[in-house]
Amino acid sequence: MIRFLLIALAIVSFTACNKPTGIKDFVQSADSVAINYFKGDGTMDTVVKVIVLRDKKQISSLADYVEGGTTDEARCGYDGSLHFFKNNMVLKDVDIRMNDVQCMHFSFVLDNNRYTTKLSAEAKTFLETVRK
Repeated sequence: MIRFLLIALAIVSFTACNKPTGIKDFVQSADSVAINYFKGDGTMDTVVKVIVLRDKKQISSLADYVEGGTTDEARCGYDGSLHFFKNNMVLKDVDIRMNDVQCMHFSFVLDNNRYTTKLSAEAKTFLETVRK
């Protein structure tokens, strides 16, 4: 009986952490994304490079990464930001932290709720690749 309860609790905990935020559906209609790369030390004071993506496949991949599963609120700074656009209007701004192995995340506000989602190794590789 105790085993059953522990397994049930583990399943509930696992699925609660991966509950979709809705950000993917919200930004799926974007026609471009501007990616700002900051200095990389956790502060937001210096933009060192800006990349604009217009390829729908890349935009969709980025939306998938941002939806990557909620994580604990992170307070370790940011080293970039994403700005999803549609018809030259900003749909959503997303802050990113990817240069600290101990703290890699996306952070955004949706429906008056702040979300922090996991920035995976695959998402980091994507962001580094498009930066080049």
